[in-house]
Amino acid sequence: MNSLRIGVIGLGWFGEIHCETILGIPNLELTALCTRRPERLKSQAEKFGVKKTYRDYRDMLADPDIDAVSIVTMWDQHTDLAIAALEAGKHVFLEKPMASSVPDCAKIIAASKKAKGILQIGHICRFNPRYRMAKQAIEAGKIGKIVALSSRRNIPAAWTPEILNKIGPIVGDAIHDTDLMLWFTGDKVASAYAQTVSVRGLRNPDIGQTMYRFKGGATATLETVWCMPEKTPFDIDERMSIIGTEGIIHVQDTFPNIGIVSADKLHSPDTTYWPMFDGVRGGALREEFAYFADCALKGIAPAMGRPEDAAAALEATLAAEESARTGQVIKIGG
Repeated sequence: MNSLRIGVIGLGWFGEIHCETILGIPNLELTALCTRRPERLKSQAEKFGVKKTYRDYRDMLADPDIDAVSIVTMWDQHTDLAIAALEAGKHVFLEKPMASSVPDCAKIIAASKKAKGILQIGHICRFNPRYRMAKQAIEAGKIGKIVALSSRRNIPAAWTPEILNKIGPIVGDAIHDTDLMLWFTGDKVASAYAQTVSVRGLRNPDIGQTMYRFKGGATATLETVWCMPEKTPFDIDERMSIIGTEGIIHVQDTFPNIGIVSADKLHSPDTTYWPMFDGVRGGALREEFAYFADCALKGIAPAMGRPEDAAAALEATLAAEESARTGQVIKIGG
């Protein structure tokens, strides 16, 4: 087999971006779409020229002509979907967060160990070339032992009202930096403390400030503000500092990577994660799907996007959210 026929389950804004990305992967064929919303299903099928459409994911999974699925539903719907897809023999790309609880992560992992297909969790930041370069430098011993980390992942308010009614900024976004910090240190989070601020009175707070202590002694701070002014000229203010005993790494993936001044505004578009070129998405998301396809076609478990790593990141961010609710430091593990 030289290519995989893949279906996308969940056609929200990011499910659509998944489709636009899959179109650019030579060994992936966008074969089927699934959502419960008939109008959305019809419009997306027409946009992408997809003939097979489903409103029930079980019908898609029963189709023997589909080799793989990308699951882009809400996080609290992931568990049954992922397990069913694995049990159906499909290769599974599962967007982060992996699930909405640690026990649910364990259920998915158990299903993956018995499955014919592979399971990869969509932690896209590991495919950002800046973070990959940082990991390479750390592994080469360039900065010695990591003792402190700090991150910022802030986005404009215009993006977030709908999202904040489904997920908060710590699990929604700080989970990216949590995963990166676990990857860089090769360590586990021992405790979490966090505070949140509600600015607009939505279901979840707009701001999360998190602190971790790692088992090896390193500390970390993570800032996630989901209410930058709506006219902010860039989509994300993303930074990370990694301080070691012998050196420092600073990653910046925000304005002014590129600045476009038009008659009405200054804008700094995404050039890293899923930039659009000639109608097809590129960047880190393309690299992530290309990696998934390569692993699936070779029948090897992905080393990037391992479910065990995704579960550890979820556990830490859920502990941080519990800390914000209770005002207590939450210890993780034994």
